[in-house]
Amino acid sequence: MSGHANRMPSETRRYAALMQNEIDPEVPPSGTGCADCLAAVPPGWWFHLRRCAACGHIGCCDNSPGQHATAHNAATGHPIIRSFEPGEDWFYDYRTGEFLVGPALAAPHSHPREQPVPGPAGAVPRDWQRQLN
Repeated sequence: MSGHANRMPSETRRYAALMQNEIDPEVPPSGTGCADCLAAVPPGWWFHLRRCAACGHIGCCDNSPGQHATAHNAATGHPIIRSFEPGEDWFYDYRTGEFLVGPALAAPHSHPREQPVPGPAGAVPRDWQRQLN
């Protein structure tokens, strides 16, 4: 997250988000993969995963074909996501386009390290790089 450090908001912004119920540190993630891709018939695939900070919904990033994290934001109004990738702890606010500092969320904090990227295993097409947004 080093490239985003200059765009971090103050601690006041962080706690304002908590008080407005935009971040619920107690809710666990909905699973280890994009809930919408996994529910599709046939199953879809994702590049990177994002976690809704309000309800724990796991959706795929905007580079993924389904763009389900952004679709979840549009459908629910939940404005803040956190990366669900190993080693990443950044939050993002759809309303402002800013990267945020946020609290520790309920575990797990990412998909399993052994889970392939892109994923899920067996659903990623050979030409996946050409299909990224």
